[in-house]
Amino acid sequence: MNIQDLVNSINGKLVGNDEFFSIDGFTGKFTFLNDAHTGDIVIRHWINEKGIEMAFDKNIAALITQTPKDCAIEMAEKLNFPLIITDKIELANAYALSHTIKKFSPDSTNVVITGTNGKSTTSHLIYHIIKTAGYHVLTNTDSESEFNTLIDPMVSKLISEEVMANGDLDYLVIEISEVQGWLGNLMKNHAALMSDAVKPKVGVITNIAMDHIGLVNSIEEVFDEITAVPNTIGDGTCVINCDDELVMKLDVKNPFYTSMSEIDCENAVCHDGEGIIYQGNTILTNDELPFNSYHFIQNILSAVGACISLGLDMDDIINGVKSYKALNRRFAKLNDKPLIYDDFAHNPDGIKATISETIKLLPPNQTLYVVCSIRGSRGVEINKLNVEAIVESMDDNIKLILSSSNDVVNNLNFVEDDEREVFFNTLNENNIEFIHYDNLEDCLMETYKKADENDIILLIGAQGMDPAESLLKNII
Repeated sequence: MNIQDLVNSINGKLVGNDEFFSIDGFTGKFTFLNDAHTGDIVIRHWINEKGIEMAFDKNIAALITQTPKDCAIEMAEKLNFPLIITDKIELANAYALSHTIKKFSPDSTNVVITGTNGKSTTSHLIYHIIKTAGYHVLTNTDSESEFNTLIDPMVSKLISEEVMANGDLDYLVIEISEVQGWLGNLMKNHAALMSDAVKPKVGVITNIAMDHIGLVNSIEEVFDEITAVPNTIGDGTCVINCDDELVMKLDVKNPFYTSMSEIDCENAVCHDGEGIIYQGNTILTNDELPFNSYHFIQNILSAVGACISLGLDMDDIINGVKSYKALNRRFAKLNDKPLIYDDFAHNPDGIKATISETIKLLPPNQTLYVVCSIRGSRGVEINKLNVEAIVESMDDNIKLILSSSNDVVNNLNFVEDDEREVFFNTLNENNIEFIHYDNLEDCLMETYKKADENDIILLIGAQGMDPAESLLKNII
């Protein structure tokens, strides 16, 4: 590859040197500026003249950006350093992913997972099943998966480093956000763009629902963002949730179905209430599943369907499911008396599903304390949908506690006044009583004091609830 091929592939403009800067050319590795070595290519959303000087000193091959700030262009020209400017940084990250897979993992079998809910659990479960079966597999999903996204070169970096350290990969399992953006701007067709870069043999679409309000503003827009994904799978298999009306509207060439009801179909796995069924046989009973809540069983079905579609041995699939341990904050039990569950539920569907499953566990005449962190710096719209989901889920056995988590969030996740007010106003309009705490530690401490040992405390929310487990260790 020469530099002009790269520029053309990402619809870029080249300033400074018209050749790769390092004497040995391009190493094939895409990475971050701080981690870059001679001959690497760096991708950054923005860069200023100091960044250009740093790239020059590191002798990297080239730098790609969407936003050159201050005197970045002038510095690149002064140092005769190749700076590539693109209007869509997602094109650069898709190119980096495609190039990295072709160079470092050309013979791996690849899987992509997208959808609004359940991506991380499904991805990590597929990864665990494959790894437990003895194969060399890499995924971008782990307990810190929020940071292993495809809006930067992190995943490309992970792939190249894993292969260089531990040899060729048998499988790649890549989670792809169904909707993605940067600084409030939608990266249109992100899911399809990244899926096409991976060239999957198997794709999974978990569901289609609202989450990223502001980037998209209707369920139709979410559908539009996912609709091209099946095309990127080509002749491969697309595992789809046939309980989701919108997913079933997708044009899928080779579907494999999953359902929480019995379905009479060869290429399907379902749950009949007692266990997971494949081709008329129970392959896993409820007692053998790592978790039994409705939405997690949906994730298990998707993972099992993907692994069947990959041609894995059924015994390996079964053993992988049985031995699976959930990711952090996926309905994790933190305490026994009272029961405390912690879940990442952070959008309307996730909130309703998690509260619904938890209330089923509540003993008669006991209280479920729903402790919810308001989503900070995510806008009024998503918080309004979230609080409406809570209102819909409330019953006489639930007490609602809110936290702004001022003591544990940074400025990127700080709850703004209008976000807090939309929660308060919606609850008041629906005559829902609630208690609000500015700080998460106070919220957890007071809720724990109130709860009877037979009650249940459910912690839900995204960034503002992430530190809850560590705080509880000093409270319980």
